[in-house]
This record gives sequence, C-alpha cells and structure tokens, in this order.
Amino acid sequence: MTQHIVRAYDEELSALSAKINQMGGLAETMLVDAVDALVRHDIAKAKSVVERDVQLDTIQHEIEELAVLIIARRQPMANDLRHIMGTIRIASDIERIGDLVKNIAKRVGVMEDRFLGARSLAGIQHMAHLVLGQIKTVLDSFSQNNPALARHVWLHDGEVDTLNNALFRELLTYMMEDPRSITFSTHLLFIAKNIERAGDHATNIAETVHFIETGQQLSGPRPKGGSSVFALTPSDE
Repeated sequence: MTQHIVRAYDEELSALSAKINQMGGLAETMLVDAVDALVRHDIAKAKSVVERDVQLDTIQHEIEELAVLIIARRQPMANDLRHIMGTIRIASDIERIGDLVKNIAKRVGVMEDRFLGARSLAGIQHMAHLVLGQIKTVLDSFSQNNPALARHVWLHDGEVDTLNNALFRELLTYMMEDPRSITFSTHLLFIAKNIERAGDHATNIAETVHFIETGQQLSGPRPKGGSSVFALTPSDE
C-alpha cells in the first residue's frame, strides 16, 4: 500500500485493512465451530455461531462507513481508490460467508443425530477444511498485498467443487438404500452446498485482491470441478 505524507491517511487505510482481518478471522472461527457443532451435535455451539453473525454485519457496516469517510476526506486515486473499493467488496463477500455458515449452524438445531454417518461427516469436514484454508490464504494475500497468493486460491477452487459432487453422489446412494436417512441426508446436502458456496466467495475475494494489487482482472474461466444437479434454495444462498 502506498505511503502518504499525511500520516492520518495511512492510519485510516490501515484501520480499514485491520477491520477486514477482524471480520475474516471471525468468519473463520464461525466455520470451524459450525462444523464442530454438526459433528458433535452441539446445539449450544451452533446457536453461538448464529448469534455471532450479527458481529460480522456490524463490522461490515463499520467498513463501509469508514470507506465512505476516507473517500470524502482524501479523494483517493489509482491504487488507493482500488484498495478502498476492493475492501468494500471483500467485506461483502465475508459477510456472505458468514450468512452461509449461519445457515449451517441453523440446520444443526433441527437435525436428528441418529443417522450420523461417519463417512459423510468426514467428507463435510474435509470440504470445510479446504474452504477454511482458502479463506485463510486469501486473507493473507490481502494483508500481504500478494496477488500471486490470491491467484493460487483462484486456481484451486475446483477441488472443493469436486468434493461436493462426490458427497452428493454418496448421500444420494444413502437415501436410495435407506429412506429413513432422507431427511438427514438432505440437510447434509444443503450444508455441503453452503460450504462450497463459501469457497466461491473466498475465490471472489481472491479476484478482488488480485485487482487491487495489479489493476487487472484474473484472466480465463474460473477453474471448476464440475457441477451437480443439486442447487440451493433462495433461503440457503
């Protein structure tokens, strides 16, 4: 980030970046806790994840307000303007990750635990681990002003899609073999899709970071691992 003669300007830009890191760290812990609540069928932990989403919304509003204030006060240009506008976009993507994680936690509260399948839950955990890695890496790319790191996240988005498709086929098999598992398996399908969508938002952030640092869009189609026939309903997006 450019160093300015006016020290207060740098402090304002640093405060904006710090809020992004705070927001991202909160989203990371929410994802970890939501998946742990699922595996352990921990209703209290799931409820705490839902409650923390309000904090994400609050920080997002603070970022937007600070960004508007900086633009009005400093009239930034070029790199600085890209950084400020990019920060608003990143905050929006992190907020959407929080919403998706909140949806996961909400489902934990209505799921029965008698159909817990170790293999399916392991698949969910693996997907979440990959997405958590994406989020961590892309936030590092932002804080380190590292477009190469952002591109790395963008290039590996297909791994999560592939896992989601494999889990979809596995759960579909369970439902055909044992109709009693349909309700539980359907919940897992939505949870897996929410995790996959969180990965998409991490990739969006990677694209934004790359643009902030280079002024160029990442070229070529985003790598994908195929698509399943399973789609989110509006309430799960």
